[in-house]
Amino acid sequence: MGAEFGRRSGGQSRISQWLRRRPRPEDNTAGEEAGREALLLAAAAAGLPLSPAAHPSAYRCSCDRIGCPTPARHPISFAWQTQSTTDRGQIERWARHQPQANFITATGMVHDVLDVPVAAGREALARLLADGIEVGPVAESEGVMDEGRMLFFTLTRGTPEDEDEWWPCELDCHPETTNEHPGLRWHCRGSYVLVPPARLPGDLAVSWIRGPEHALPDPLTLLEILTDECARVAGEPQHEAAAWPLRG
Repeated sequence: MGAEFGRRSGGQSRISQWLRRRPRPEDNTAGEEAGREALLLAAAAAGLPLSPAAHPSAYRCSCDRIGCPTPARHPISFAWQTQSTTDRGQIERWARHQPQANFITATGMVHDVLDVPVAAGREALARLLADGIEVGPVAESEGVMDEGRMLFFTLTRGTPEDEDEWWPCELDCHPETTNEHPGLRWHCRGSYVLVPPARLPGDLAVSWIRGPEHALPDPLTLLEILTDECARVAGEPQHEAAAWPLRG
């Protein structure tokens, strides 16, 4: 996959390739933890505020909720919005004291996330790079039967002091409304997404396609192509969706 993107984007930096590495079973635990912590600190250094989240427990969620609707995808604390931080020391403590925890990043503070079905996201990313449009960090959340999502990190629309200046969007997505947005979701104020590296039930993962060293773009520069591809993919039978190279 790295070679494919490299051809389309003129080559990526070594740090981007390193950020996309995923732990292998044969890696030792110390190496896995060091890599996980480095990835989290890189995200925080890029300005993404982080907070601990649940993690997989077998095929269930680590939380105590029976039938958790979002296993391993939600924050641990109800105070996640005020708890979220980019403070290096705090993130190091969380990562070391909670070695299995995933992390979420709260949107609407520094960044938003445009969240699309994986088939649409892959085609949109190829078009954006081919057109020379600036694309920021991009993550992929794996799903069963190619039902994953691609997360395009962008600048936020802001949090103005005057609420009258806030412009809502019909695509706005909050944690409790994700099922209402099967196509494009716009995570902004009051929402969050998992930040790589994250583990999901069923041996699935959330990982970087383009790391957080890429500058955050204006969301409106990506929106037209993302919505076009979501509409196109929604109108195609599943087997006609464009193929995508599998990770090695």
